[in-house]
Amino acid sequence: MVRRVKASLRHLRRSVAPPFWPIKRKEYTWTVKPSPGPHPLDNSIPLGIIVRDVLGYAQTMKEARRIISSGKIIVDGKPVKDYKFPVGLMDVIHVPAEDKYFRVIPDPARKLRLAEIKPDEAGLKIAQIRRKMTVSNGNLQFTLHDGRNILVKKDSDLYQKALSFKTYDALLITIPQQTLQTHIPLDKGTLAIVYEGRNVGFLGTIQSIQQVFKRARSLVELKSPEGEISRTILQYVLPVGTEKPLVTVKV
Repeated sequence: MVRRVKASLRHLRRSVAPPFWPIKRKEYTWTVKPSPGPHPLDNSIPLGIIVRDVLGYAQTMKEARRIISSGKIIVDGKPVKDYKFPVGLMDVIHVPAEDKYFRVIPDPARKLRLAEIKPDEAGLKIAQIRRKMTVSNGNLQFTLHDGRNILVKKDSDLYQKALSFKTYDALLITIPQQTLQTHIPLDKGTLAIVYEGRNVGFLGTIQSIQQVFKRARSLVELKSPEGEISRTILQYVLPVGTEKPLVTVKV
């Protein structure tokens, strides 16, 4: 059972904040509540906490807010000036002053963590398809896990291939342009990482997918390069490549 965080409309007590946030629980009463955005509260970290507590660029939230409001932190290729902005799975953070890039990846200890990446992969992002629908003029629209919408027009060369894309597959896109680079199917033989549940952070090749009722609740078995076996449900699995991940997903 995944813990769901309950909070008021504007405030969030530290005692009920997501357990993977790197904050002291008993030092103060309140903490930053994420603004409505691309990721839900229980699967994200506010940008202010990342700047202050993860990256260590500020000692207080007031200092962190000053840094962020000046446009010195870039998320997925765009400056973000809201210290409450929710940063989540696969987002890329750029700190121009130090020329450093970080990607948010699944982590067994803290669920989400930042991994420093090379500049040549900072313009790429893996995003999971959460919804597929036909819109006006027969075009296809894919809604991704971070709230993005990718439109594939009916008269494009990609349209026929896009018809085979399924929910919970993944797309490699450029950021911030959102240009589709590669489709990664969630199927047997695909390399995938678990991003939710008790096996979060497990990277392995999909051995089998057993569907009983809903596809999202299918039992997926993964095998790591070391031979370890992990089992979880399909909606907790993110495809990341074939022989190796297309971007950094593990450290």
